[in-house]
Amino acid sequence: MRRTPRNRAALLAAALLATLLPVGAAVAQTPSGPPGGHGDRDCARTRHPLDARGRQVLAIARQAQQDLKLKAVLLRVDDGGREVVTDALGESMTGVPAEPDMHFRAGSVAFAHIGTTLLRLVEQGRVDLDATVEPWLPEVPRANEITLRMLANNTSGLHDYVTDPEFEAELLADPFRAWTPDELLAFPFAHDFWYTPGTNWSYSHANYLLLERALERITGQRIDRLVEEQVTGPLGLRNTQNNFTPEIPAPVLHAFTSDRGLYEESTFWNPSWTTGPGAVITSTVCDMARSARGIGSGELISRRSYRTLLDPGTVGLGVPTAKCPADICLKQTEAKHFGLGVIVANGWLLQNPSFTGYAAIQAYLPSKRLSIAVSATKTPDTAEGNMAQVVAERIAAALAPEHPLQP
Repeated sequence: MRRTPRNRAALLAAALLATLLPVGAAVAQTPSGPPGGHGDRDCARTRHPLDARGRQVLAIARQAQQDLKLKAVLLRVDDGGREVVTDALGESMTGVPAEPDMHFRAGSVAFAHIGTTLLRLVEQGRVDLDATVEPWLPEVPRANEITLRMLANNTSGLHDYVTDPEFEAELLADPFRAWTPDELLAFPFAHDFWYTPGTNWSYSHANYLLLERALERITGQRIDRLVEEQVTGPLGLRNTQNNFTPEIPAPVLHAFTSDRGLYEESTFWNPSWTTGPGAVITSTVCDMARSARGIGSGELISRRSYRTLLDPGTVGLGVPTAKCPADICLKQTEAKHFGLGVIVANGWLLQNPSFTGYAAIQAYLPSKRLSIAVSATKTPDTAEGNMAQVVAERIAAALAPEHPLQP
């Protein structure tokens, strides 16, 4: 059955609708081990006998794979930085078992890294969070009103090109197309703003595309190198890296999708549309669990910056207006809102990319120092939406029942 364009647009922004948000950056070193092999000794199935919690988590994942009709499920759960369980279920491709160290597209996990990069640059006195972007982005409409904070917390009022029907039609017609930032920005720039910058909330991939461009011009560094210097390097994310082509480092978790009306492999569809060059990342579940803890605990930033990470001024926004409908200006509450590059949901800090057959989530609960990372791929019978998040929600319900991932 072929999906309608509007349904497809909703799917492309599935992460937004699933827990508030969405997609897209960081660099690190290449994976260790032999080319094409499984050589990452830091991301292997749990070697020691599983304790009761580890067995429980693995049983939940197995049941979820069956219930949700998933092709593969990769997972890593840590407690206080200590491994609870690492495993992989199902197949990457027919006859090729899934392995924990397989690489996959991590989409909007990059936004969490860029958000913390921005806060570190503020602490270093290199940028002002509330400076307008006009000196660095004069080509942007209303640049004299939009600040770096507004780009980072999605309060600029710019439309999201991902849900633009014209963009969607072009993307589905040629999923291997390499998009330039200017081609992507032409879609939101063709529309009036949803609202006066800074007065409401709405998700737009254009915000982070522009934030990345601004940080490059401010610092004189490519965004991949800047994020590596500020975040992925200090956190030791050796298997999280930017790619300027559709390449995915081996070993690869393959993806499949029915987005174009037939079930087909989408592993090497071009991800250039997800965000700006230098911010299109791949990762592993082990790196994402470490990323979840590093970002979610505020390990790299001050307490003051951490408070901004948790609420950069978004709580209370998201008010529908005559120009901005309720499914665009989504209500931002204490229980669920967009922070600075992260989603805050009932005490959890997370990112949940979902696009072109890949679904993933990294989530951290500071009160219990609990990290969950899941990646999932689809069969022809998998429902729409981020199924990795559904798996993580079930795990969270067992390990932290008072803090559901979906409040």
